Amino acid sequence: MNSATIDSITNEILARGKNLPGALLPVLHQIQKKLGYLPPESVPAIATALNLSRAEVHGVISFYDHFRTELPGKHIVKICRSEACQASGSRELEARVKSSLGIEFGETSADGLINLEPVYCLGNCACGPSVQIDDGVYGRVDLGRFDDFLKNLAEQPHSHIIPTASSEPIRIYVADDTSACALGADAVAQAIVMEAARRNLNIELLRYGSRGLFWLETLVEVDTPEGRIAYGPIQSSDVTRLFEQDFYKGNQNSVLHLGFTQDLAYLKNQQRLNFSRAGLVDPTSLESYQQLGGYLGLQQALKLSCQAIIDVIKESGLRGRGGAAFPAGIKWQTVLDAQTNKNPRPELEKKYIVCNADEGDSGTFADRLLMEADPFQLIEGMTIAGLATGATQGYIYLRSEYPKALQKLTVAIEAAYEGGYLGDTIAGSDHSFDLEVRLGAGAYICGEETALLDSLEGKRGMVRAKPPLPAIEGLFGQPTVINNVLTLASVSTILANGAQAYKNLGCGRSLGTLPMQLAGNVKRGGLVELAFGSTLRELIEDYGGGTASGRPIKAVQVGGPLGAYLTDTQLDIKLDYECFSEIGAMLGHGGVVVFDDRVDMSQQARFAMEFCAIESCGKCTPCRIGSTRGVEVIDKICAGEGSERDNHLILLHDLCDTMEYGSLCAMGGLTPSPVRSALRHFPEDFGLEPHSATNAATSAATSSVNSVAGEAPC
Repeated sequence: MNSATIDSITNEILARGKNLPGALLPVLHQIQKKLGYLPPESVPAIATALNLSRAEVHGVISFYDHFRTELPGKHIVKICRSEACQASGSRELEARVKSSLGIEFGETSADGLINLEPVYCLGNCACGPSVQIDDGVYGRVDLGRFDDFLKNLAEQPHSHIIPTASSEPIRIYVADDTSACALGADAVAQAIVMEAARRNLNIELLRYGSRGLFWLETLVEVDTPEGRIAYGPIQSSDVTRLFEQDFYKGNQNSVLHLGFTQDLAYLKNQQRLNFSRAGLVDPTSLESYQQLGGYLGLQQALKLSCQAIIDVIKESGLRGRGGAAFPAGIKWQTVLDAQTNKNPRPELEKKYIVCNADEGDSGTFADRLLMEADPFQLIEGMTIAGLATGATQGYIYLRSEYPKALQKLTVAIEAAYEGGYLGDTIAGSDHSFDLEVRLGAGAYICGEETALLDSLEGKRGMVRAKPPLPAIEGLFGQPTVINNVLTLASVSTILANGAQAYKNLGCGRSLGTLPMQLAGNVKRGGLVELAFGSTLRELIEDYGGGTASGRPIKAVQVGGPLGAYLTDTQLDIKLDYECFSEIGAMLGHGGVVVFDDRVDMSQQARFAMEFCAIESCGKCTPCRIGSTRGVEVIDKICAGEGSERDNHLILLHDLCDTMEYGSLCAMGGLTPSPVRSALRHFPEDFGLEPHSATNAATSAATSSVNSVAGEAPC
């Protein structure tokens, strides 16, 4: 591509986007989408248009994994390296793909066809190992499937709706969310369309969100007067036989017949609030959302004062579902009471609602599923949050790894504007609220709220020191509510049904429901929304069915890559924030990754440090350097012997203390948790005798105390 074309495209995009608040990331995304990469020669024009230095523009481009400064191969292939995919065999897949292609991560194949890159979560955790090829995500990939993908990289066609004839059409549902499509839903949908046309059947094929039963995908449902009947898991090769057995009539004798969908035990025994509409509502239809109770919460909110809305949220006991579990009502109260701050750009002097949709924890996919299955629920919740706090502008900060969620949100937001539920005079009131989606660019650290704010402002995602709190001085220096997807999505239900109905679910201080996500080496992976108080064992055994391999469970990681590893003897713990905290673990965002007895826990501990080193923003020394040294020390422990190994073990515990107490944010502060739990519960995987890891921890603590007291360490 010649320089004149590059300049023309760059200048055209800058002319449209340079006045956006925090314009740099949106501009970079648009240029890369148009050109395939970010040409270095475009940097001066970007810097000039946005009143930035070239160094600032270079700094942002180099910070985010999503951005490229060289034209890539024809296809970009990413292999997921998260813990959930590791538990399903991704390490072996990665090694064999590299050997097969003859390249390493970051390299291009000799024929220029493939760019091979790592990715640390695709939100397809229940269907690992996962691979992304261009914008398509694929699940349960082995080398044979991978080779098939390479032979046919043409984009699979999407399904259509069969034109409706005079008779009532037969409604057939096939999900089109990321995980369903990763398991072949598009091919199944196309096969159904073609087979129905061949038989001259009048069907209407509807592509809604998944119900989250990913172990049954591709799940096909048929409408009957008594309710939907489910068949699954279906492959495209099953479709002809399904039609031969009259599945479209609800025939119970059809292959893979499951019965009425609502009667499936996996689904029936859940307490679904956030996901009550998933799979039932057309995610891009405002009318469909309203028919199923959508916007009843906003109607109630419009009858209340700001303070009254916040009082309902406080009374409900809603806590942040992003991991920290901070009471949502207190955060909202702080923003309501705060005054806006002076800004060189007066148009930015307003309060903001920011949705943290940068769901990057291994084993988590609930945010993605909700945005793809019921996006209006999030939009409604953010609008209510705006009414409650006096905020008039909202942003959804979405992972760049979620293109399908972006598409659904974009359409839903446009429909909400057209329907009068966003913009000026919301639902005929004198309130206004605007909403926009902003894409991240492949930086896990931007899941931390202050790094997210920097990224929204068009900067490198660097963690900020607190205070000031974002509720006082957040986005563009203004009072800002930052909640994650599930927190904000819960708001509409609470306002519609009342605080007491929400409080009736749960236990202790953990009220309402938490969508748990089962992933890794588990037989029935998927989303399970339960009231707090069930046990981890019930979740894994009753819903998950134990390991997919049939081997014993060795370890379970709950709460993402910063969560502790639990043993099979700890599975009777209640799903409750305080119960997990008491044993040094965390529920986090509700991700559960199961490992069988073949896992090497020393490698999982090493990966925790490696992941931190890769994803650290680099601002504080304990996180940036500590994680790098952590990888080295774990390698030495596993390779060492006798007193040498003991000394390295003491050093590792000291290093973990430094990271935990000295890091600026939870990235460095919580990375020691999986490391310490692996050492404590699985010392044999490090070549250690039982209790030696604990003894070394005691020695490290004693050494630290003696040093503080002025005594020579032992």
